[in-house]
Amino acid sequence: MNTAWQDTLSHLGYTLDDEAKATPQVPYDGTGTAVAPLTQHRIIEIIGPETEKFLQGQLSCDIADVDKLGSRLGAHCNIKGHMISLFRVMKRSLDTFWLRTRSDNLDKALPTLKKYILFSKAEADLNDELVGIGLFGTGAAEIASKLVSKPPECVDEVSCEGERLLVRVPGVDRFECWLPAAEAATILNELGDSVQLAGTDDWLLQEIRAAVPDVCASTSEAFIPQMTNLQAFEGVSFNKGCYTGQEVVTRLQHRGILKKPMYRVAVSASECPEPGQALHTTEKENIGQIVIAAPTGDSGYEMLAVITKEQAENAELHLATQDGPVVKLLELPYTLDPRMFESKR
Repeated sequence: MNTAWQDTLSHLGYTLDDEAKATPQVPYDGTGTAVAPLTQHRIIEIIGPETEKFLQGQLSCDIADVDKLGSRLGAHCNIKGHMISLFRVMKRSLDTFWLRTRSDNLDKALPTLKKYILFSKAEADLNDELVGIGLFGTGAAEIASKLVSKPPECVDEVSCEGERLLVRVPGVDRFECWLPAAEAATILNELGDSVQLAGTDDWLLQEIRAAVPDVCASTSEAFIPQMTNLQAFEGVSFNKGCYTGQEVVTRLQHRGILKKPMYRVAVSASECPEPGQALHTTEKENIGQIVIAAPTGDSGYEMLAVITKEQAENAELHLATQDGPVVKLLELPYTLDPRMFESKR
């Protein structure tokens, strides 16, 4: 992580653990406008005249959408269609794109991109000068207007101003801003009492409530994109042509049945569930896997989890063991296409 950014966060009273999780000195109370440092994510920068062509041939999303709106979620899959990494793809300029991804999966995400980019007129490298802040809560849109003169109005739309890139992300008035560390420090100081300082867990909870998936080191190559509902965010294109893993992803969409979608769930437990941790029923083991999890207070946690549909909707779910804490289903903020669960033959 950028050293100057670490110093800024420390000065503001944040503590950072070994996994770069940021915790504010005063807990966010869940009201008003909040700003959270996105310390568990980093930016891979792709630069060159063939950047768009390269990304179009590698990622699951349609880069034409990114060219138009400024951003999309997009997965980089292996040849079997399983997601190696998941990016928020953001267009910075004509031949420069930023891929926001999990820090703990960077050692896999970046070398894989570099392996495929070898014969393209483009380069992929970590940009450690850039840091992210997330805005959410009442008044977030007003704060966004202080960062750029014309904030994005729809999800995935991007506004660039100077060195700043602001993107509206799923959920009610939620934004990510990526910019140089020194500028981020100035912004946080200028915002002062107009915002509350929130932490990694607070931002992650907002992601979970918007049911936005992510891929961590422990879940890399565990899921096909549709298993994390990525198609609900236009993060999978079925019309753009070939990309790595496309044959498997498209076959599931047009000829297969999705047996394991992603659910939003809750549990009471003694400690926070980990991505990749298994879910069970009393009668059957390993019927699901946690994608991400965040605390809600009083030993409560909300999670996104990929679960066998039949078991999720007809059996009691348990965390960790077959008699572990009971996991309850919560409502998704979007509707999945029912045809994905029907036979196409």
